[in-house]
Amino acid sequence: MGLYPMFGSSAFWVVFVLIMIAGMIISARLRRKFKKYSEVPLAAGLSGKEVAEKMLQDNGIYDVKVVSVEGFLSDHYNPQNKTVNLSPDVYGGRNIAAAAVAAHECGHAVQHATAYGMLMLRSRLVPVVQFSSGIVQWILLIGIFTIRIFPGLLLAGIVLFALTTLFSLITLPVEFNASRRALAWLNGSRGAMIMTATEHEKAKDALWWAAMTYVIAAVQSLLTLFYYIMIFLGGQRRN
Repeated sequence: MGLYPMFGSSAFWVVFVLIMIAGMIISARLRRKFKKYSEVPLAAGLSGKEVAEKMLQDNGIYDVKVVSVEGFLSDHYNPQNKTVNLSPDVYGGRNIAAAAVAAHECGHAVQHATAYGMLMLRSRLVPVVQFSSGIVQWILLIGIFTIRIFPGLLLAGIVLFALTTLFSLITLPVEFNASRRALAWLNGSRGAMIMTATEHEKAKDALWWAAMTYVIAAVQSLLTLFYYIMIFLGGQRRN
């Protein structure tokens, strides 16, 4: 029997729905935290752009540009063209939220500069995940309907989806490590003190909620992967 009864019963769907609800709650919570801390001016008076540039310089990184991109919470580091991309609210914001997000993205730049293992592994998986994400749902869907005729198709879909799940899991230590680097620098451990103790706690809170969105995404991906595996094993038993 193994795990199949759980994944074929209502218990699995209850857990899955609860995880989805948790994801929506965390996402909403993150937005509220960002809005709240966006209204708290940074005592140092630096903008997100200035915080990012200073953190890069303090870590001896001079070949990474800080640029503004459209979107809300669209901030990210691009290792291919070495740019820290900040949303308008973060780029020009002179508040705790902007400083925390800018420093976090620079944390990824520091990871890249120091060849942080998990970031390097994630970067190597990006082309594979980009390819698989465009076709994996179709392969899984067709594979489920043709499992008795051609079970290998569903298995191929599971392998592709497993790569996406692996990417989500590898993302977790990458994100947590970037936040640790950012908070250490903001606290003065690895550079000039940018935040007061009170501001630092607020920045830590904001980054923690941001990290939780990645945790929920990884859990959702893992549960979905197990579900497809159980469908495959169930089809093999019937055959």
